[in-house]
Amino acid sequence: MEKKIKKVVLAYSGGLDTSIIIPWLKENYDNCEVIAVSGDVGQGTELEGLEEKAKKTGASKLYVLDLKKEFIEDYIFPTVQAGAKYEDMYLLGTSFARPVIAKAIVDIAKKEGADAICHGCTGKGNDQVRFELTIKAFAPEMKIIAPWRIWDLKSREEEIEYAEAHQIPLKISRETNYSKDKNLWHLSHEGLDLEDPANEPQYEKPGFLELGVSPVQAPDKPTYITIHFEKGIPTAVDGKAMGAVELMETLNKVGGENGVGLVDMVENRLVGMKSRGVYETPGGSILYAAHQMLEMICLDKQTQHFKQHVAIKFGELVYDGLWFTPLREALSAFVSETQKTVTGDVKLRIYKGNVTNAGMTSPYSLYSENIATFDDDGGAYSQKDSEGFINLFGLPVKVRAMLAQHKLK
Repeated sequence: MEKKIKKVVLAYSGGLDTSIIIPWLKENYDNCEVIAVSGDVGQGTELEGLEEKAKKTGASKLYVLDLKKEFIEDYIFPTVQAGAKYEDMYLLGTSFARPVIAKAIVDIAKKEGADAICHGCTGKGNDQVRFELTIKAFAPEMKIIAPWRIWDLKSREEEIEYAEAHQIPLKISRETNYSKDKNLWHLSHEGLDLEDPANEPQYEKPGFLELGVSPVQAPDKPTYITIHFEKGIPTAVDGKAMGAVELMETLNKVGGENGVGLVDMVENRLVGMKSRGVYETPGGSILYAAHQMLEMICLDKQTQHFKQHVAIKFGELVYDGLWFTPLREALSAFVSETQKTVTGDVKLRIYKGNVTNAGMTSPYSLYSENIATFDDDGGAYSQKDSEGFINLFGLPVKVRAMLAQHKLK
């Protein structure tokens, strides 16, 4: 291993991996200085006591950076506007949290004159790619240390043993050692019994869900809310204007109480393997549904259909850690153009895990009741015009059929 590294900036969460990385770095890099950096993207109580813990395990200092507003406005909202999901289910909660954290860590590393940046991502996961591509985008010459790819520890069990041997306090046990990632958008669960896709997630088990309840445990009456959008950005709930953070907290509360946003999927990881995860995304699921509903009346057919193709590619880019790339930026420019008329109100009926439409209005609505009505439209639409349209639209079908008949004779 290299011995010339004197100062390392560590992406620090205080969880199992990063807790043991601090003493490991000092042991393997000539007692180098370790500066811990935690990006606050809405982990809540997970940040409590981090400074004491980081310093106790060997860090010289800890930065806690409030990234919540930036996270929502610059990463979440553009992805919602795009309607981007990964494999049609995953709302990208971990994926787009990594670039905002990694970018902030690069800023600290430059400020501190660090020789290297270290992260605790495993060599089997996606996050190593997301962190390192962001680091390469803003500090291409920076040395990156990924202990999971080089140390002798082979499992989380061995990590726990290492922590116990070094008297590092942990908030987990061997029995509750799910791998989790929490932020203001979602909470993910991986590992233990979830590694077998044949096992049903224990949604009703106390302590499993953290952001809400199972639909089975949700209230027996629906909740109604109205979300206002300005150019595809949510700005108010039930008539109350809200900043990005308050709005997400409000929707998370409503969604969580009503069992919204539970996803159980086996996804294709970037590194090639399949992985099973359970995600809680209560407020995010509400936002995606509301935004899609508003677009139905505000976008023309060609734009709406083409945007669905863009959403698939956008989701893949975010999942693969390619946020800071020309293609993602170009797609975001396209999406922003489509959102100029996505302004209005969406009323939602939320009941036992379901989010359904209860009414949409927009000053830019392309829906015309006068034209679409089954009653007398007053001459707004001439039904006899459809005959010529069908003749032209169906001409290839007719010609092919005539040719087939001719060949059969």
